[in-house]
Amino acid sequence: MNLHIKLYSPEKMPAPHGYSQLAEITGSGRMIYLSGQVAEDLNGNVVGRDDLSAQTHQVFSNIGAAMEAAGGSLDNLVKLTVYLKDISQIRKFREIRDRYVNTDNPPVSTTVQVVLDAPEWLIEVEAMAIIPNDNQ
Repeated sequence: MNLHIKLYSPEKMPAPHGYSQLAEITGSGRMIYLSGQVAEDLNGNVVGRDDLSAQTHQVFSNIGAAMEAAGGSLDNLVKLTVYLKDISQIRKFREIRDRYVNTDNPPVSTTVQVVLDAPEWLIEVEAMAIIPNDNQ
């Protein structure tokens, strides 16, 4: 059976802002769970100190590298959990996120305001993806 991923928002639910309400997955594939990614480069240096846009770009770069290592891409994302230091910056986050995800079928998503582990971090993003078995 081929893998089929259906990301959608039923008409009887509130309209989402750049994400889908449901992820329905059938068939065979590999489930990928990615730990929370922060704005650090390969050397562990913080990228974009005090700049949410730069940090968001770095986070999605890290997520992209993880997806590539697993044999997939950002198009395989089905769920994002976004932790923002300042929830009032959510529009800025969405603007950058939309450059990386499939905006026609965006992953389901939850965003919360939190205190992050290091004061220089403005964002952390966890991800889940489904990679079809034929991508191995």
